[in-house]
Amino acid sequence: MKDIKDMKRILLKLSGEALAGPEKKGFDEATCLDVAGQIKKVVDAGIQVAIVIGGGNFWRGRTSDNMERTKADQIGMLATVMNCIYVADACRSVGLKTKVYTPFVCGSFTELFSKDSAVAQLEQGTVTFFAGGTGHPYFSTDTATALRAIEIEADAILLAKAIDGVYDSDPKTNPNAVKYDTISLDEVLDQKLAVIDLTATIMCLENKMPLAVFGLNEENSIVNTFDGKFNGTYVTV
Repeated sequence: MKDIKDMKRILLKLSGEALAGPEKKGFDEATCLDVAGQIKKVVDAGIQVAIVIGGGNFWRGRTSDNMERTKADQIGMLATVMNCIYVADACRSVGLKTKVYTPFVCGSFTELFSKDSAVAQLEQGTVTFFAGGTGHPYFSTDTATALRAIEIEADAILLAKAIDGVYDSDPKTNPNAVKYDTISLDEVLDQKLAVIDLTATIMCLENKMPLAVFGLNEENSIVNTFDGKFNGTYVTV
């Protein structure tokens, strides 16, 4: 894996739940502004930043067995659009240029995704958001993250989660869970570790896309990733 501080283009995946702060739903303004400030430092250092945001602070799957999966997933896609518009505005408030893309027409709120357009924006220093998932049901924002990272030829995916790395078991239920400093995508598959979903994991493996997994809610976690103070897990190809 290329040293993170030497990377020129990254895709940052933000957890919707992590952006919600202690309330665990909606937006926590202080958290979002802190993230925006950290992203600005990364961009100011010359790194191109694309962003995907999960929708878990608004919607996680079907609310009942009576809801069709396709409709539930469409609601989730719209939740990610709201998140990207909000965080894009937070980034603009700290002086960054932003652009929000979706894989479907969303009025004048966003632009229709195009690789050429997105890469051109990144090369101009614009923070580029990929909202709306893949535009299709049955695919998570993990899959959208892998897909977009591969399409824009990112050097790596930075996975900012509510948990601070990859563990051998769920640390929420197992107090003796052990965190990995480094683990390969092959090992993630063999051990069935839920770093990202299976489809996204295989896409990253096949396209040699490494990841860095860390806790968003740790102080300066995004900036520290580039400053040699990384405290999460490297997932290698």
